[in-house]
Amino acid sequence: MTPETSRTHAERGSAPSMQPPLTPNAEIQERNCSVGRTIDVIGDGWSFMILRECYFGVRRFEQFKEILGLPRTTLADRLRTLTAKGLLRQVLYSERPPRFEYQLTRLGIDLYPVMMALMSFGDKWLAGRRRKPLQLIHHNCGQPCSAIVICSKCRAEILPSNVSYRDGPGAGTSVIHTKRKSRRSADPTALEHRRPSSVARALQVIGDRWSFMIIREAFFRVRRFDHLQNNLGIAPNILIDRLNRLVDNGVFRKVLYQSGPNRYEYRFTDKGRDLFGSMIAMLRWGDKWLSDGAPPLILTHNDCGKDFEPTVACDQCREALNAHSMRFTMNYRDPKPSE
Repeated sequence: MTPETSRTHAERGSAPSMQPPLTPNAEIQERNCSVGRTIDVIGDGWSFMILRECYFGVRRFEQFKEILGLPRTTLADRLRTLTAKGLLRQVLYSERPPRFEYQLTRLGIDLYPVMMALMSFGDKWLAGRRRKPLQLIHHNCGQPCSAIVICSKCRAEILPSNVSYRDGPGAGTSVIHTKRKSRRSADPTALEHRRPSSVARALQVIGDRWSFMIIREAFFRVRRFDHLQNNLGIAPNILIDRLNRLVDNGVFRKVLYQSGPNRYEYRFTDKGRDLFGSMIAMLRWGDKWLSDGAPPLILTHNDCGKDFEPTVACDQCREALNAHSMRFTMNYRDPKPSE
């Protein structure tokens, strides 16, 4: 992960890794990246929303169904996947008949800062004239706060323009399947079925795997259609759809780079660039839990000159945020689920 304004591979004397033209049975090599691994584990917007409800204390199948409004089969599939991936665990609460609730594991609890980073983006860019749904209060300092991403070494806020990177011990590529599933909610507004949420609003913009991966490539300064297609092994129709959505949602702007025929680059807007914090928060989680101690990238904070781990922190005291140090006030009526 590198910000749009950091030095490119070409500036350092080597071009970014590109795929050869795809053939019907070709193996696709994807760059090793902890963001991609994180998205593979979490899945899609519905999985994010299930985890969000877990942070609100929701545990049982019918409670999830009532608040999220998901079909039973879809909810069962996402809960099964999150359990298999190790983010949730099943705990028996009734023996006759056997019934289980879903509790967060250490992996799931540690994903909380990613949620806070996404919420901060949604509060800033997607609330419009509405009040933000939640006011966070950091228990450690007692102050109302917002989440920011800071350098773990100097505690300064991280901006896309002041980070560079180099290959880590886990750098390289891995074979991926050409027919990877890409789930997408038919009605993105359904993510806010009963509970207004800045996380849900953020996911309405970027909440499927391909959108996340396209944004990741853009932070590697991959901007052109054919380069994106080759790097990701994505079908052209899916890539066109996601790029159009990201332009319509103000994440990218199209910039003409060739006439006759017209060809465009996709460059970040200020809004899109502000997703950098959420992306490197996911990178940190993936490095910790999915890289076997060999992160693919090492990030350097140019302002202090030190390698760092992205840390989601309170904007008032600069201490790291976690699920146990936060409380909040709701600016809406709590949709209490039935037991």
